[in-house]
Amino acid sequence: MTEPVARLTGHTVTEWRPMPGYLREAVLDDGRVVVVKRGHEPGATAAEAAGLRWLAAAEAVPVPSVAGHDDHWLVVDRVLSGRSSAAAAERLGRGLARLHAAGAPAFGAAPPGGPAEAWIGLAPMGCVPADDWASWYASDRVLPYVRRAVDAGTFDAADAAVFERACDRIPASAEPPARLHGDLWTGNVLWDGREAWLIDPAAHGGHRETDLAMLHLFGCPHLGTVLGAYEEVAPLAEGWAGRIGLHQLFPLLVHTVLFGRSYAGQAIAAARSF
Repeated sequence: MTEPVARLTGHTVTEWRPMPGYLREAVLDDGRVVVVKRGHEPGATAAEAAGLRWLAAAEAVPVPSVAGHDDHWLVVDRVLSGRSSAAAAERLGRGLARLHAAGAPAFGAAPPGGPAEAWIGLAPMGCVPADDWASWYASDRVLPYVRRAVDAGTFDAADAAVFERACDRIPASAEPPARLHGDLWTGNVLWDGREAWLIDPAAHGGHRETDLAMLHLFGCPHLGTVLGAYEEVAPLAEGWAGRIGLHQLFPLLVHTVLFGRSYAGQAIAAARSF
């Protein structure tokens, strides 16, 4: 692990520090502290690096800088750990509105330089550009994961039919493609005591309500403040609260594919309620 860090950053490692999972902190000879991640598949690190740079280019929400990457390794600057606050949540809400407004070339578009075959967590995620949100969301963000769950034996044919009926009811949307973080659960929002930072994106062009629905699904400190500040900058379309379950189908299905029956019931209930 020391060799790729030195090669990617141009600095030697003077100290290693443990972190949860497959991450490590490294102290470099110039005093910087970076986080080192090994990709679970070739190309996963390239997708994440491209996503971080795309989000950073919007100059809307803090994201860690990419210190270097290759096909197997990603090195980013460390984000200090601190407490959340209402003031930081307010800035996060406004920043998310600006991030989404920065836009994307199409629904499903990958970040510049990012691969078309990307990842959300450990699950594959295709980035195929499309002009129509409703049909793209059904064909690229719902049904592929339903099929994976059926193949794994997690869903049966009757379960799959529930999602197919839900997809038939997805309403048309006049929203332009937004620049999404794409995996905006609370674990990917880090608070440093002053600001909220976004990490580990599955960035792509999509519907802005999808990012916000994911914050609802897994919780977020000061969520009401985040949403209130967001709407001050970019009011959401009428009836958006009634569409939260629709937008949560994507992350719930990803979790069903990754973790099995523990999320299957929740995903089916969301599809039925929609």
